[in-house]
Amino acid sequence: MEDAQVGWIAAIIIGGLAGWIASSFMKSGTGLFMNIILGILGAAIASFLFGLLGVSFGGWLGYLVAGVVGACILIGGARALRA
Repeated sequence: MEDAQVGWIAAIIIGGLAGWIASSFMKSGTGLFMNIILGILGAAIASFLFGLLGVSFGGWLGYLVAGVVGACILIGGARALRA
């Protein structure tokens, strides 16, 4: 997400929002700290995966979309490992 020009504070806020949206969508019930971690890591993972497909997102909205998609991937992966 280097090209997106999203600062650290914005990344935490948007990551928290993305993690919250993903945990609500996936009904995982994670807390605030875990939502932030899920959103930030999810954005990094989704940006990498979308980059392989030739799709790129920019700015805050792109970071939010990538964070939600990536956090859903992380939550689904964690569920698959636990089962």
